[in-house]
Amino acid sequence: MYSAELPAVTEGTAMVIPHEKAIVPCSNLIQDLIRLASFLKELQTQSHLIHLNYEGSNFIPVHEFLKERYETHQEQFDTIGESVRAMDFYMPMCACGLKDEMPTCFNNVSSHDGRDMLMTYHSNLCDLCEMVCEIEPVAIEMKAMDVVHYLAELMADANKTTWYLKATLRCG
Repeated sequence: MYSAELPAVTEGTAMVIPHEKAIVPCSNLIQDLIRLASFLKELQTQSHLIHLNYEGSNFIPVHEFLKERYETHQEQFDTIGESVRAMDFYMPMCACGLKDEMPTCFNNVSSHDGRDMLMTYHSNLCDLCEMVCEIEPVAIEMKAMDVVHYLAELMADANKTTWYLKATLRCG
């Protein structure tokens, strides 16, 4: 889990550990949310780059669709980050910190072929759904109902997007 590197201090005879270093009941949820935020940020970058590099007979609708997607992923990243901060934990301070939390399941685009780009993005959205399914029980256990509800929104959005992508890929 991302935590500030703050040293423990002594106050009188008691050792005071900063809350970022303390083991707290919601620490697993925080770690999962930071991992999710990292994944969403990478989806935002990936969808933006596909938006710029995509070529095909359906360029205009795919270009417009991906613009909506990278803007949506930016909002999703922000919402998850705000959830972490609302629980009084820090988000990583830079891209390096986010990369350290990045799940290994993320698939990178390895071809400028439009179909391959969209299939890779589709695969990552399916992995996003799996991550949400893993995080939801932890959020329920912690009674973080705002997080639970937002995870349901993320899942619905990812499922709808995968449907759009599959329909586009079938026709292409």
